[in-house]
Amino acid sequence: MTGTRIELVVAAVEEAARAVRTVRLRAAEGGPLPSFVPGSHLVIDCGGRANAYSLVGESIAPDEYAISVLRVEDGAGGSAWVHGLEPGDRVAAHLPRSMFPPIAAATRHLLVAGGIGITPVVSHLRAARLWGRDVQVLYAFREGHGAHVDDVKELAGDRCEFFGDRAGFAERLRTVLTEQPLGTHVYVCGPGAMIDSVTEAATEAGWPASRIHSERFGIDALDPGDPFQVVLTETGTTLDVPAGTSLLDAIEGAGVAVPNLCRQGVCGECRIPVSAGTPLHRDLFLSDEEKQACDAIMPCVSRADGPSLEVPL
Repeated sequence: MTGTRIELVVAAVEEAARAVRTVRLRAAEGGPLPSFVPGSHLVIDCGGRANAYSLVGESIAPDEYAISVLRVEDGAGGSAWVHGLEPGDRVAAHLPRSMFPPIAAATRHLLVAGGIGITPVVSHLRAARLWGRDVQVLYAFREGHGAHVDDVKELAGDRCEFFGDRAGFAERLRTVLTEQPLGTHVYVCGPGAMIDSVTEAATEAGWPASRIHSERFGIDALDPGDPFQVVLTETGTTLDVPAGTSLLDAIEGAGVAVPNLCRQGVCGECRIPVSAGTPLHRDLFLSDEEKQACDAIMPCVSRADGPSLEVPL
């Protein structure tokens, strides 16, 4: 391990569900791995492109890191690379990063997942069992595509419910949202449309935004956004950023280098200051307070909330 980087070796691979592969990684030099906050990601070098995947194993002094990855045929290639791993292969990664942690002060944790969005929820459930926290799980998935179902049953017991149809899930969700004790926090991970519907349902049921937490799967879960301009103040260059083109791509296209890793708004490597304009934050790295300050942006996923931005590059 060097700095924030770590060398791992594939210990085992398993088929967790249709098109979902679980990869178990151990330290290349042996021994326990660094602990991590439940809900954390592992940023992996997928053959030259960094991708972030939720950790699904034990978080305290683990002897392995486990990730479960859905193969996306029309994606950027990271999932296909992971699905090609075999025992004995070496993997370079960065230490786990916390993006979707459980709130320690919550009286109950309502965990809502759709499809592969179950991965960070499994991590939350392991921590809940360890610390004796009150949890409830709603998990929706297509038949044959439910990963970690046995883990959820074991960890949550009779506090988990599974759904194969949208209407049944939506109806039950509305009821569950009105039954929670004061101080419950809801966490949702899954397809973007599902996250939006759960967030909307919770808001309509009177939940404050501070008790609604969500995690999206990087830039692929985001809409193309509106076009805007960015002024690079050090060079005096003004760039057009079309819809569907990231701010990072536009800056790099102008020949200006910006350090980056995951390009999914997760790792925080590409953070740059903002000197004028209002960012439209879409990352999973900056805290709420940092986003409200409007003085930094993750250009890989975030955009301008208005016609222009200025950055000191």
